[in-house]
Amino acid sequence: MTKLKKICAGCAAMMLISSAALAADKDDLPSEVNADAIEYDMNTGVVAAEGNVLLKHGTTKATGLHALYNVNTQEAHLIGNVIVVDEDMRITCGALMSNGQGHMVADENVIATQTVAPNEKYPQGDVRTFTGEHIDFFPDDRKHVLIPTGGIARSEVEGTFTADKLEGWIDDERYIGTGNAHLISPARNLEAGGDQVDYDGKKDGKAVVSGNAWAIQDNNTIRGNRLTVYLADDGTLKAEPRVQMPNDFGKAFEPKSEPAQAEEKSADETVVINPDEATKDES
Repeated sequence: MTKLKKICAGCAAMMLISSAALAADKDDLPSEVNADAIEYDMNTGVVAAEGNVLLKHGTTKATGLHALYNVNTQEAHLIGNVIVVDEDMRITCGALMSNGQGHMVADENVIATQTVAPNEKYPQGDVRTFTGEHIDFFPDDRKHVLIPTGGIARSEVEGTFTADKLEGWIDDERYIGTGNAHLISPARNLEAGGDQVDYDGKKDGKAVVSGNAWAIQDNNTIRGNRLTVYLADDGTLKAEPRVQMPNDFGKAFEPKSEPAQAEEKSADETVVINPDEATKDES
């Protein structure tokens, strides 16, 4: 496309925003729409854009090869080398849909990356990536990520988490893996797995492993149907099965200062202390 046509396409995008402002609040519209070619249907409010597509709204920017955008509902579809940047999140994929109500759906070689700035817990910062063939993202719900067909969640600091189904709330640092769940933390020299792993790295610093659960650290292995692995700051493994101990369990290990008094026996009871001694008496 010639430079003149690109300029005309950019002008058309700006005219689109001005005309659509009559039907909706300006804050609810992209601040910029640009592409090599743009068509706008005022009856349906649908924008068709092709070639070097750029959609911007607030802090969110999306690029791709082709796009459909509804100025009334803010619903958008992009395909072809899609890149979406939303605050500290960056998503790359083959195709992406946003319903305009805080739900994004990404398909085809999806990689979502969050860059964490240095803070008290992560002095050097952190980079977290989520990969899969299909990812649902709810940025307004504590950055809720759902990978229903299996994927990988990776933190440069904490390690790698895989499962047949992954779900996480990035702002809460909580992730749940279901089906062949596997957690590897090089920082703690820890590996754990089971049918499900519920990892909470922000509040409690623990992983609850259930169903054929196991955990390994420094060649020490624990197994059970349900394990709670506490992620101690010093890197040691603290784990316990979910069991109920008797209230008087500790009494069995208390030192005895005096020997216990023998109980009185009734006359019709026979007490044999040593079988050999009993034989001597009978003789």
